[in-house]
Amino acid sequence: MRLEEPAADKIQIVFTQRRERVRHSEIMGARVGGVTSSAPADLGRRRGEYGIDAPYVPLSMGVGSVVAFAVFFSGSALSIPALAAIAPNLGLALAASVADYLYASRYGKFAVWRDLLLSLGLRGDEHVLDMGCGRGAVLLMAARLLPRGRAMGIDLWKTSDQSGNALEVTRRNAELEGVADRVDQRTGDMRALPFKDESFDVVLSSLAIHNIGDAAGRAKAIDEAVRVLRHGGRVLIADINATREYEARLRERGMVDVERGSLGPRMWFGGPWVAASLVRARKPSI
Repeated sequence: MRLEEPAADKIQIVFTQRRERVRHSEIMGARVGGVTSSAPADLGRRRGEYGIDAPYVPLSMGVGSVVAFAVFFSGSALSIPALAAIAPNLGLALAASVADYLYASRYGKFAVWRDLLLSLGLRGDEHVLDMGCGRGAVLLMAARLLPRGRAMGIDLWKTSDQSGNALEVTRRNAELEGVADRVDQRTGDMRALPFKDESFDVVLSSLAIHNIGDAAGRAKAIDEAVRVLRHGGRVLIADINATREYEARLRERGMVDVERGSLGPRMWFGGPWVAASLVRARKPSI
């Protein structure tokens, strides 16, 4: 039995319909702030420039590595076995720490926060606050998941905390990421947030609260995060120091589902001895 071959015009219609469906998907994706915000791979793609966290740290380690190798060559030339034996190992260790630090700052933290933000299961209409937003690494990633919401970033814009840290740089990054229409930035101290009570559905902070030098100040920042959070809202804090303090303070403030855990090698800033941890919690519903 011979099968009838489809007419050429019918084949053309099928391919035309397929092209139209693909084109429709592209258009719908472009309408959400220029990105398809729900796709994990796309969420990890960056168009802005986000600098390096605490740039003096890798610079100091790099200088130490160079000095160690200089000592090695000097020790070899002067026939000093102790220097020749110890210095290269120290130089290699510091060089490895620099590489690890730069990876965490430039790549690792973005991958970690992509996973964390997607785990929130946002509807897209929430109001999100990023405390210590810097150049917008986490703030703008969150904004891409908020086509009908708002993302607010607050910072003191210190370049010691992040290279090139400035409000205008964050605004430019928001434009490059296609989310400027849903992002706001404020200059302010996280210990005295300029927002009303219960203003946000989610409060985030990445590698920022530890920059407050005293425990009382860090506790105040946690209190402020709880104050501006709506009932049922969630807090996510990633930091390298004082995370046990944050955990304890959140419990004291009546938060529930409080958890603390390691964020793994992707956020090792120089090695496992400078590893970031995550503290997360939820404000009880009324």
